[in-house]
Amino acid sequence: MVVYPKFQVFKSLANSQYYYRLRAVNSEPILSGEGYTSKQSCLVAIASVKANAPYDFRYERKNGTANYTFNLKASNGEIIGRSENYTTSAARENGIEAVKRDAPVAAIEDLS
Repeated sequence: MVVYPKFQVFKSLANSQYYYRLRAVNSEPILSGEGYTSKQSCLVAIASVKANAPYDFRYERKNGTANYTFNLKASNGEIIGRSENYTTSAARENGIEAVKRDAPVAAIEDLS
């Protein structure tokens, strides 16, 4: 049985870096991280996402032409997660609410 929400950690074949993606309860990807040179660094980033996700002021909302996204920032202002693209600001807000709800309790699945 597949359980969501969850963070998936994987290693890129293209650059050998570790990445994470957060999948929501509906299994859709809602947040992803940058590349990390070690799995441990990737896991530290996931811990930071779990700690910062509940706080609305940590989200930077971005508006484009029919393209709405958000970044999740750590207490030092660094981006620790980037959203998928949304076609409306309301859909983006739903994505933020999903990260707030799901990230703190999400399990970690190691695919590397």
